[in-house]
Amino acid sequence: MAMDAISVIRTKRDRGELSDAQIDWVIDAYTRGEVADYQMAALNMAILLNGMNRREIARWTAAMIASGERMEFSALSRPTADKHSTGGVGDKITLPLAPLVAACGAAVPQLSGRGLGHTGGTLDKLESIPGWRALLSNEEMLHVLDTTGAVICAAGDGLAPADKKLYALRDVTGTVEAIPLIASSIMSKKIAEGTGSLVLDVKVGSGAFMKTIEDARELASTMVGLGTDHGVKTVALLTDMSTPLGLTAGNALEVRESVEVLAGGGPADVVELTVALAREMLDAAGVKDADPAKALADGSAMDVWRRMIAAQGGDPDAQLPTARERHVVTAPSSGVLTRLDAYDIGVAAWRLGAGRARKEDPVQAGAGIEMHAKPGDTVTAGQPLLTLHTDTPERFEYALESVDGSYDIAPTGTDFKATPVVLERIA
Repeated sequence: MAMDAISVIRTKRDRGELSDAQIDWVIDAYTRGEVADYQMAALNMAILLNGMNRREIARWTAAMIASGERMEFSALSRPTADKHSTGGVGDKITLPLAPLVAACGAAVPQLSGRGLGHTGGTLDKLESIPGWRALLSNEEMLHVLDTTGAVICAAGDGLAPADKKLYALRDVTGTVEAIPLIASSIMSKKIAEGTGSLVLDVKVGSGAFMKTIEDARELASTMVGLGTDHGVKTVALLTDMSTPLGLTAGNALEVRESVEVLAGGGPADVVELTVALAREMLDAAGVKDADPAKALADGSAMDVWRRMIAAQGGDPDAQLPTARERHVVTAPSSGVLTRLDAYDIGVAAWRLGAGRARKEDPVQAGAGIEMHAKPGDTVTAGQPLLTLHTDTPERFEYALESVDGSYDIAPTGTDFKATPVVLERIA
């Protein structure tokens, strides 16, 4: 059947359902350049405004998977489990999680991305380790996975190339927020990656892409449905991102904190979420009788981390970069810290050089923010609250504009109830 972009756009503009044939054609034609960017932008906007049903989203995802290659790990001696986070501030969980799950008996093929705006990127963090490489061939990825049990690397160009084009277009046309497009973007890459099971960490709150529990629940349910429809056992946790995770936001700073977790220490919220996600991944992969908390305590997760970093060219014993300049923000009054806003802290870290405004921008390995207190902690006037790190001190003033409104201190004795790290589970 002959197809044209205008008729596909009109169908969704007029709140109709796209047929399987229309979806297959438009994704293929856009990938090949037959459909122009401005035409796909119009279709994306129609999808943002009018939505898609489950069948449409599943077919859209399948068409993006079909645009490229699919990996598979049947030759491995252990089952595979992957994790995807929708992104946040201080979200370093992948770093301790991948070696932890591998130490417990599953293989973790973790394809990760880079930070953009106020959200951090796993690859940027790991690239602060001297020598570590994000870009691996499929053969190298399989070798690292087979020999260490875990690999964290960038997705190759052959994996869902339609998504790469669509993502770049959505980013500049105001259609990033469309839940069908978010879900299909994430799941097309994860399904094409070939993992046997998948755990989704869907963030909720000021520092997350989904600001409300309702939107996060809708996105999580859509992605769990997509995974199920494509034969991948999928579960989602909705987790809090109103406050940054851990006590650091920034690349090398977060690597140091992750190593602390692997050494049996680290902030309680990072440990709690790492262990919770590890248990979900192991259960989804069918690995029984493994205790992630024990693997953190006995050093086996740290052993996998060291082997994984070395297998990708990194030196696990190397000194991590530190920023040349620091600025300390002190508490203006005594009392209870009741709010530390994830979005504001993320923006400040970005402005210090830890993040980027455009995908091609460089990042500073040592830039970021240390947090010396979290909501619920008692603080004293004049004590350090935050330490800002950067190589370029002229950035301090701009970052402080975001920091200034990022926290609240209530009088001593104020009743404070902390938000749970894990809010809901969707399966």
